[in-house]
Formats: sequence, structure tokens, C-alpha cells
Amino acid sequence: MSRTATTALRAMPERNAVEPPWPHQIETALFCTKLKECLDLSDPGTGKTRAHLMAYANRRKAGAGRCLVVCPKSLMVPAWGSDSDKFTPHLSYAIADASNRFSAFEFGTDIVITNTDGVTALAKRPTVLKGFTDLIIDEVTYFKRGTSQRSKAMYKLSRIFRHKYALSGTPNPHSVTELWHPSLIVDGGMRLGSSFYRFRNSVQEAEQVGPMPNMVKWHDKPEALEAVYGLLSDITIRHAFEDVMTQVPANHVSTYEFELAPALLKRYHKLEDESVLALQDGTITAVHAASLRSKLLQCASGAVYTEDGKYSVLDRARYELILELINQYHHSVVFFNWRHQRDQLVDALENQGTTFAVIDGDTASGLRDSLVAEYQSGAYKTILLHPRTGAHGLTLTRGEACILASPIYEADLLKQAIHRIYRGSQDKATNTILVRARGTVEDLVYERLDQNVRNMGDFLALASMSRQRRMLCER
Repeated sequence: MSRTATTALRAMPERNAVEPPWPHQIETALFCTKLKECLDLSDPGTGKTRAHLMAYANRRKAGAGRCLVVCPKSLMVPAWGSDSDKFTPHLSYAIADASNRFSAFEFGTDIVITNTDGVTALAKRPTVLKGFTDLIIDEVTYFKRGTSQRSKAMYKLSRIFRHKYALSGTPNPHSVTELWHPSLIVDGGMRLGSSFYRFRNSVQEAEQVGPMPNMVKWHDKPEALEAVYGLLSDITIRHAFEDVMTQVPANHVSTYEFELAPALLKRYHKLEDESVLALQDGTITAVHAASLRSKLLQCASGAVYTEDGKYSVLDRARYELILELINQYHHSVVFFNWRHQRDQLVDALENQGTTFAVIDGDTASGLRDSLVAEYQSGAYKTILLHPRTGAHGLTLTRGEACILASPIYEADLLKQAIHRIYRGSQDKATNTILVRARGTVEDLVYERLDQNVRNMGDFLALASMSRQRRMLCER
């Protein structure tokens, strides 16, 4: 679904209809107005979208050219389009998706909003960006792997722009090296260098994990975090959610543990024993190990998949428990990982007569936008989301609880998922509930997620401390 909005077509709101920005949004807008390049690492839910629309409005008024916004598909209309309508109605924008990838640029709007996968096509036809001076990349971690075609295209495009701003509330969930390519896109390698391997050698140490020379595992050096942040601090701004959103009621995180049914536990242990034997054989690669972990997680969640992608349900107890949790709240959001989880939850909700919506990779962007709006209006008791399509940017503050049907694999997605309900416009206390099968690989996954969240928090804490020092100096 494509959409274009221009000043001539939209009704101008009353002057007092626009809510005043939060103080930290003004601070971000001023910071980015002064700089040609910036990394905004503020937490999810702190209103980064509005802050950067304000900053661009300032630059546009001062003579800047047009602006390209690159963001996940799920954020194009619900986040950037919606916030532009509400907070910068004097700026026009166009949505450039697969149906009008290039024609959207011909409308002459101040802003063109495109999705992350669209940059590959734009890199092959950069002439459409004539007259553009500003680039805003939302969720820049989509481009953290410099070897991907999408990341290479983003770097190529970035060199066209005079002003570059990258946003992410979850910049380094696994390693400090994940900051290298986002930094390269923003400053062309001025701070962390233009060679990934040279950068990696300076911030990581190699551990030999096998007989072949290339069988190594890289670990961040103890001082790497402070060193890298020191290099990036002059262009980095960070607002921690709890520091600036003090009016938002607390979010409580708890774990809902249960025991697998005996028959399922027996099946799980059999698969676990076979996995251990395969690992001890020494022929299992990291890819194979990840596949084994996935199979164990699937089994613990109550299903097994065949090579052709079909699945057999082994146990439904987990979904009966999740249904009980859903019934405890007026409104909730539930994250699922696999197709069988979605199907089991849909069946359980339909059998109970509960109103619900589903957003995953099969949901069209236009339908996604309307489902979010309907959920926010109270039409559904719960909404089922896949982390890849529902963890970023969506405002679902109707919800009082965020329920994880199984562990979300990645720390950044976990943090983003929590902030679908725990964000600036929330006026209720909220709960995050992690469903876990005791004594299974889920224990290990949650433990590693917790460590990765702490690692990411260490880097973000440095950014927050720098912000506080900067504010003291400016007083």
C-alpha cells in the first residue's frame, strides 16, 4: 500500500492541537540541528521519531534540501507517517514502497519514507536522490553486518547526503563490533576506521576453538566498550527511558515457569541426547549447533518440524497457560516465534471466543496499520506478534501485559518487544511475562539474553553518563 501526503492535501490542525514535545525531545532536536552526523541511541519509547522530525524541520527552515527516511517496513506509516501528520504537518511526505519505489520521489515532498530493503534498489538508481541533503536511518542495526548487500547499498547511498542521522535503542546486543558499520555509514570511517578487520583486531581477541587455523571465536577486549564509546561520544546522544519518562508507570518483568508434560519431556530428552552426541562428534558447525538449539526450543514449545517445513503438535499445555495469562488482563500483546505457536494460539483464542488480531510476515502493510489502530481503540483483547515484524516501532499502549510465548532469540528484539506497551504515552502499570519451560534449553537462552542485555546496557550507560556531563557543562 503506498501513500502520499502533501501540505495541500492534508487539513492543517489547530495550533493548540499539537502536543508540546518532551524536554528531552527538544534536547535531541537541538543536538542534531547543530551536527551534520549523529547516533541517537535513546531507548525505545522515548520519542526519537518526533525529535528527528523536529530537527529536520529546523534544518529545512535553514535551507537544507529534501530528506530520505529509511526504516523497517512496519514503521513507515504507523511511526514516521503518523508522527509527521501529528507533529510536523507543515512538512509533506511520500511513502516509497515496492509498488512505487521511484515514482514517490517525483512528488517533490520534503520527506520520502522508504523501507530498509528498498535501499538496494535505490543504490542502483541514485539519481532519484538529486536535491536530497538529509538522511535519517531508523533502526540502523538492520545495517550492522557490512558484508550484506543491503548494508553495502546503504553505505553507498549514505555518501550522497550532507547530513546523516542513525537511530537505534539497541545498538550492540552481542558485540562492540556491531557498532562499526553503523558508524561507517554515519561518518565515513572517521572515528572507527574504514576497515572492519583492522577495527576488530583492535577491539577483540581471538580464541582458538578447533584444530584448523580459521576455527576461532572472537571476544571483546575488556577495555573495548569504553574505547569505542570514547571515539563516538562527540556525535552520540542517549536518553534512558527511566530517566526521561518519569511519568510513565513502571513495567514489571516476571518469569512464568512450568514443567513439561512427562511424554513431551521424554521426547525432549531424547532429542537433547542426540544433540549432545552430535556435538561431541566434532563435525557440528556453528550453523548446525544453532539448528540443534532451534529444534530443542521447538520441541520444548510443543512441536517438531520436518524437512519440508510441516510440523506435528506434541503438546498444547503451554498455550493453555498463555490463554490463562491473556485472560488476566483487559488487553495484552503476545509474541510468538514459530508458525505452530501462532496456529495454536489462534485456535485457543477462537475456541474461547476471544477477540484478537495477528501481525506477522504474512500481514500486508496496510492491514498492519489498521490492525494497530483497531487494537488501540479497544477492538481486540490481545494481539499476536512475530518479533521480526512486531517488535519495532509499533505503539500498543492499550496493552497492560507483554507475554513472550517462548524466548526471543535476540536481546535487541526482546528490549524492543517490551517497549511496544512500555512507552511514553502509557498511563497504566505494565507487566512483561517470560514463559519458560523449566529444565530445558530455554533456561540457557534466557540466561544469555540477560547477559547480552547487560552488555548492551553497559555501552548505553556510558552514553547516558556522557549526556549528563554535557548538560552540566552547558549550565
